Amino acid sequence: MNSFLLDPPNTTMRSPSLSRILFLSVVITTACLVTVAAQNTTASATTTSTVPSATVFPNPYYVALLNDSMWFYEAQRSGTLPANNRVSWGEGWILPASFGFPFKSDFETLLHHMLNRSTLLLYISPPDRRHDSGLADGKDHGVDLVGGYYDAGDYLKFTLPLAHSLTVLSWGGIEFFQGYVLANQTAYLRDTVKWGTDWLIKAHPQDNVLYVQVGDGAVDNNYWGPDTNIPIPRPSYYVDSSNHGTDVVAETAAALASASILFSTYLNDTTYAATLLSHAKTLFTFAELTPRQSYVSAVSAAKSYYSTNAYGDELAFAALWLYRATNSSTYLQKASDYFDQYSLAGLSAPMDWSDQTGSVYVLGAKLDPSNTKYAREAERYLDNLVGFNSPCTKTTGGMLWCTGFSDLNSLVPVQDTSLLALLYAPLNSQKNESYTSFALSQLDYLLGNNPMLTPYVVGVHPNSPQNPHHAGAAGGTDVSDINGSPPTELHVLYGAVVGGPAQTDSFNDIRNDWAQTEVALDYNAPFQGLVAYQIMHTTQNPAYVAITQPRPSSPRTTSGMATWKVAVIVVVVLLVLIGVALAVFIVRRRRSKKAWDKPNYDNR
Repeated sequence: MNSFLLDPPNTTMRSPSLSRILFLSVVITTACLVTVAAQNTTASATTTSTVPSATVFPNPYYVALLNDSMWFYEAQRSGTLPANNRVSWGEGWILPASFGFPFKSDFETLLHHMLNRSTLLLYISPPDRRHDSGLADGKDHGVDLVGGYYDAGDYLKFTLPLAHSLTVLSWGGIEFFQGYVLANQTAYLRDTVKWGTDWLIKAHPQDNVLYVQVGDGAVDNNYWGPDTNIPIPRPSYYVDSSNHGTDVVAETAAALASASILFSTYLNDTTYAATLLSHAKTLFTFAELTPRQSYVSAVSAAKSYYSTNAYGDELAFAALWLYRATNSSTYLQKASDYFDQYSLAGLSAPMDWSDQTGSVYVLGAKLDPSNTKYAREAERYLDNLVGFNSPCTKTTGGMLWCTGFSDLNSLVPVQDTSLLALLYAPLNSQKNESYTSFALSQLDYLLGNNPMLTPYVVGVHPNSPQNPHHAGAAGGTDVSDINGSPPTELHVLYGAVVGGPAQTDSFNDIRNDWAQTEVALDYNAPFQGLVAYQIMHTTQNPAYVAITQPRPSSPRTTSGMATWKVAVIVVVVLLVLIGVALAVFIVRRRRSKKAWDKPNYDNR
């Protein structure tokens, strides 16, 4: 006999009561909402700082970034170094932990972070500085090609990316010169540009001759070591009227013309500016010679490194800069003619050392406003990129990613597009806000507001890249094991912008992953313009100042589903749970009532 059936069913024991179900639903919902809030707080950790925003103008962090960037260019110098070269690479050691993980450093690192952040311009270094190097460059052709800059993390010198970098540096210096003034960096700007333009003048020993490369990539890329044992031979390569290089010659003309404006108008050196302009004019005449061709057709040694397949954009770009330097309408007309002749309208590729079309749009709109094709194309071009349209998109973390252009150095399209957006923004009040917002958001990403909590500038934060692909800074000698030679980078390559993260926003910080950790002259050129702009316009700290956590091993989600959407989903789930609870409760009550009313035949 089942005596328990004499009593009403004990629903409290068999299933939760309505009150318990409701209580559990509320608890679950509250936990979900708290989790969402915590996740969103974590996701925005890169932009929320316990460090108050700077009230000092100019912002000292941006001033230090500008200074560091030009320190990087000093680290890239070839030739006989001046006594005031600031790069000191002595023996390194490990400093005490910072933010829970170590800062790698040598003597100057210690001084840089203990002194430079407060005095900004104070540098004290041990006697052992970077060494003179490449002192026989050009001797194979009886010319002096000593000096200039090493292109990237190796010891090769290329004219095309150097000329592009100097043009971008000069352009940013011209438009945002006040930023350099506020930062007390005009002398360093002068030295940075002049070290490159001095070499371009050397590389142009005759009217129709331009040297375009020093060093053999097959030899140089098999060397991993300091600047004291750079391998030889170091052959030099040139183009001339018989073996033309229209693209590199025109780009060099643009570099010298833009630099002449910087020196004449802003740096008060009209004598040097006249020399630069003279070479620029001669080079442009050389560039216009026919038959025209890309320089790699004449110098095959450069094909695997800096190859282009067009030159109309460089001709138009050089003509625009010569117009700006001379005010001669002849050059303005030539620019317009080359624009039409080479069908430059309608292109969407991000600007870089190989393609100046976007720059032609923006510079043309400024210099020739009555010729509406420039402004029309500039806005079409920028609207497309700023809107993350084909060939570009936006990563989960918010970075501009352009398929086919970002794979080998993702931060180059980011910076070049941002600089063009800032340069064009004042020309259209209706577009100003969207272009400026885009540019600053991309710079914010570069400086730490990203899923990896990483400012992609070496030496500014413990999360900065620790292993840039740079033979001199690494301090190793084993080319077969560049990741382990040595395991810890011996020298800090201050101010260098690395290639950048992958499309997934991930960053491995591995030396032999050159697509992510390589450094180069053209990576820092637009960066300086962006930073100079910020010095002029903001007192807010860059994003990395707020970062107090180590870099995660994988990207952290910083831009998932909106909080309100998550909240709506949670509320809907809560209502469903309540509905289910009510249904269960009603069904149980009815069953209970039936069970109670049912006769107990076992007691008959």
